[in-house]
Amino acid sequence: MKRIERLQLITSMITNHRIATQEELQTRLQKEGVEITQATLSRDIRELHIVKKRENGKSFYSFFRRENGRNQSNLQQHFTRFAVKAAAASVMVVVHTHLGEADLLANAIDSENRTSILGTIAGADTLLITCSSETAAKTLLLEIKDAL
Repeated sequence: MKRIERLQLITSMITNHRIATQEELQTRLQKEGVEITQATLSRDIRELHIVKKRENGKSFYSFFRRENGRNQSNLQQHFTRFAVKAAAASVMVVVHTHLGEADLLANAIDSENRTSILGTIAGADTLLITCSSETAAKTLLLEIKDAL
């Protein structure tokens, strides 16, 4: 199966089913004859702007909503959706999320390719963001707090 066909199939599955995990999505793809590695599936999920959504205490994959056909401060929306609290120390910003959402926020931050952000490390509910300077960390912290 060609890549574009695989992406269309993933889009259809996410649109028509409440899929909770990558493993579940991978299993559904395998049933359709698509063999895919976890790394490739992760890249596809990022490319398709798929995020986890919570409803009634359950999480499932959904598409990141865009307003008026464009990303209205893409990262700002991710901070609003995932960040619970944040603090800065020197060039680092620590962000707390709900359980299982730190990596989703890290992926969103990494995909922005901001020169002021050197990298992220995500746990289950805590995200460490290393910035290029203390000023960059303070600016990012303000951006996150504005979203809370």
